[in-house]
Amino acid sequence: MGLFGFGRKKKEQAEEKEREDRLAQAVASQTEDVAREDAEDIDVTSAERPGHDRGIAKEEGDAEAKAVRDDESEGLPEAVDAEDGELAVPTEPVMDYAGRGEQFGPWDISEDNGPDYDEYLSLGSFYIPFVQGIQLRLKASKADNTLLGATVTIGRSSLELEAFAAPKTMGLWDDVRDDLVAANPAATVEPGIFGAEVRLPIQLPNGKKHITRIVGVDGPRWMLRGIFSGPAADDPDSPEAKVLDRFFSYIVVDRGEEPLAPRDLIPMAQPLTPGERRAMAQAATAEDGDGAPATIDGKPTGPMNSDHEVEQKTTLSRGPMFSELR
Repeated sequence: MGLFGFGRKKKEQAEEKEREDRLAQAVASQTEDVAREDAEDIDVTSAERPGHDRGIAKEEGDAEAKAVRDDESEGLPEAVDAEDGELAVPTEPVMDYAGRGEQFGPWDISEDNGPDYDEYLSLGSFYIPFVQGIQLRLKASKADNTLLGATVTIGRSSLELEAFAAPKTMGLWDDVRDDLVAANPAATVEPGIFGAEVRLPIQLPNGKKHITRIVGVDGPRWMLRGIFSGPAADDPDSPEAKVLDRFFSYIVVDRGEEPLAPRDLIPMAQPLTPGERRAMAQAATAEDGDGAPATIDGKPTGPMNSDHEVEQKTTLSRGPMFSELR
């Protein structure tokens, strides 16, 4: 959420942001179970909402607005009665997460009971909803800009997201959770609304300790891991915890068909808005036509020689990234 202040307030907010950044880095370093290259964060929150300055038709902008919730304190609808047409969100702490894919999320892209991810932001391996007041940062490899994860932040709380490949016949979270506890003597396993979760205290440079919640949910050949920090980890009844818990439950995972070893990160992609995906689909349909490109009788179909080469320029260009909605 964008926060603005002046004088001492602005300084305090900057210091708080710095502490949160250090906390996120500490969590990542202590919970890493996949080898990675050096990475850097990319903030994609400064751009405008789609439908305003990308030439998207007004009706498309209106459709995308349906995914935006006006209640900034909660972000997503509170109703959990399936008869009212809203998805249910678990509320009682449990050790075994039952009902995922039928009543609760995160969801697989093939499941019929899940949310309408057509109006979500696509990150390749998963789709995330638009929620008012949330910032999105992407973690990318410095070597080749490969995306390695995403972090959403609201207020003083954050949620780091990663999707991993899992075996076909069994889940992955039980083994990952055991490895985390074995590697961190201070870690404990406790019931949570997404099943057994790891609570890990993190020592900050200023001497203070913060609790992080590490959540894992198994789906069809995937595991979605979330690392909650800030009030969303310390106080399950805080508004920020409710927003991020519901956000996590509404995510839709796209495992894809690419062969991957268990615990491999499912490849991510640059963010695409609903309008961008529709434009790409329309362009692909126009290019395919009736199944084959039009040709001119008597003209060669192969490459031209240097005397006949022409320069082609596309009129399509990528607009600015976004995630914060005001």
